Amino acid sequence: MQHILYLHGFLSSPLSVKAQATKDYFAVHHPDVQVHIPALSNFPSKVEAQLTALIEQTPALLTNGLKVIGSSMGGYLSTFLIEKYAGRAVLINPAVRPYELLQQFIGPHVNPYSGEKFTIEASDIDVIRALDANTLSEQKAYKVLLQTNDETLDYRLAAAKYALSELVIEEGGDHSFVGYENHLPSIADFLLD
Repeated sequence: MQHILYLHGFLSSPLSVKAQATKDYFAVHHPDVQVHIPALSNFPSKVEAQLTALIEQTPALLTNGLKVIGSSMGGYLSTFLIEKYAGRAVLINPAVRPYELLQQFIGPHVNPYSGEKFTIEASDIDVIRALDANTLSEQKAYKVLLQTNDETLDYRLAAAKYALSELVIEEGGDHSFVGYENHLPSIADFLLD
């Protein structure tokens, strides 16, 4: 049994379209793979401890190296985990400097999936910044899927950071990564190689 960790983005959930497409794809095409899709805390101050606890409580995630799929903020967190534990990650329109973007999100929010109310504080910016992997120890550990019409993030930031990784840059699309399901076979090949 192999294990893959899927990390959703900010204001998202395990019920997101990509998370569910990932779970369904592996259930059908790789039934020997267990996909873990945790509901990440809406509170940035809790996410690192949540991820560390998950990995410590599920040691099978580290067998043969950690394998992660991360979307947006989940891509940022995936990079943090790979640099900490080693392994491989597929990043979908990953956030590169979310601590800059989150400045615009200081204040109250409601997660559209769970209905949970929470507030982003100024102090959360530093918490997120502390998870930044400024340099990548192994560029080949990453496969990065980007679409140029991402309305939330500038894809060029990720293209630059992961320039020596396996980069797939598609013209058009949006932040959700249109046609994600078409990439699942190559994502599986990369992670399960």
